[in-house]
Amino acid sequence: MTTLQNKPISPVAHLSAEDVENLGKELDAIREHVINSRGERDADYIRRVIKAQRALEVGSRAILLVSLFPPAWVAGTAGLSAAKILENMEIGHNIMHGQWDWMRDPKIHSTTWEWDNASPADQWKHSHNELHHTYTNVIGKDNDLGYGIMRVDEDQRWHPFYLGQPLWNLINACLFEYGIAAYDLEIGKHVQRGLTKDPDFRRRVWQTLGKIRKQVTKDYVVHPLLSGPSALTTLGANVTANVIRNLWTHSVIMCGHFPEGVETFSKASIEGETRGEWYLRQMLGSANITGSPLMHLMTGNLSFQIEHHLYPDLPSNRYQEIAPKVREVFDRYGLTYTSGSLPRQVGSAWKKVIRLSLPNGLLARVSGRPAPRVERDLSSRSLDGASVEALVSLAS
Repeated sequence: MTTLQNKPISPVAHLSAEDVENLGKELDAIREHVINSRGERDADYIRRVIKAQRALEVGSRAILLVSLFPPAWVAGTAGLSAAKILENMEIGHNIMHGQWDWMRDPKIHSTTWEWDNASPADQWKHSHNELHHTYTNVIGKDNDLGYGIMRVDEDQRWHPFYLGQPLWNLINACLFEYGIAAYDLEIGKHVQRGLTKDPDFRRRVWQTLGKIRKQVTKDYVVHPLLSGPSALTTLGANVTANVIRNLWTHSVIMCGHFPEGVETFSKASIEGETRGEWYLRQMLGSANITGSPLMHLMTGNLSFQIEHHLYPDLPSNRYQEIAPKVREVFDRYGLTYTSGSLPRQVGSAWKKVIRLSLPNGLLARVSGRPAPRVERDLSSRSLDGASVEALVSLAS
């Protein structure tokens, strides 16, 4: 398995094929222990979180009924922002991963949950669970890698279009739920291949537009109208809460996938990939965020992104418990466990976004790093999020 980042020494050069398979067996054992120990304390955890989230949302919306008063607006907006983050990150994301399906509770099941987000659950589950977690950080296969609008590796051919990627990334962060809904549809691929009249594509487009209409009606029509004299201030609170949720979610995901030290992979490098090699790719293609229990809760425990990528269907409340065991495996096999504080990881990710917006010649002069000897064209026709190739041709 060859990493794409231009390094004089491969981070896995010291591992034999036997080492990789033994590593996989050790990680399988950690997984098996958690599966065998799931029980009532885990079920109680997710039910408590759901109950607390619903109480926080109802209470915040009640406060916003009198949001003409500035203190009420601040309190209601803050509470609603936190409730939306909890619903998306620790509840919706993890339920739709099937982390709680073992409970056999139809109210907390991946097949029935619909989240407070612009992207329909079944479309998100396809693009995220089936594609992203299968092809983590594989350029041209993983749409979460750069969202189809950014250059993500020095070996990727540079185009002038990428000069704008810090701006594209900021816009995407503010409108993140809509960006996710758009790339779930793989619009770029369908436009490029002339498949926009495909019945299944059109059905999914109308499904997404219906979900967006439902979300907009709920947040920007119904709840403001229910506030009577406070309608405008409630509308502002809902807009603010959604933007805060989008910025937070985008930042957490960036920290888990994009800081310095996180590797990217070519499509050829995963051909014939074994279970151990898949585990190894998750280990090298992820990064964690350090912090308090509250911070872990508000990230949906995606602050343990390494553990989540290794075990996406294990209960999220168990990631902190198994993290020391996973890190011990990293240490024993001589691999770097990439982790840092939220400010450090956000800064590192944005630095990388800005650095890779520049051509490699300028990049080398600015950073002091050698430019790659060969620029392979990895802008990739299959970056389905927005079809960079089509956008580049337009920009040119």
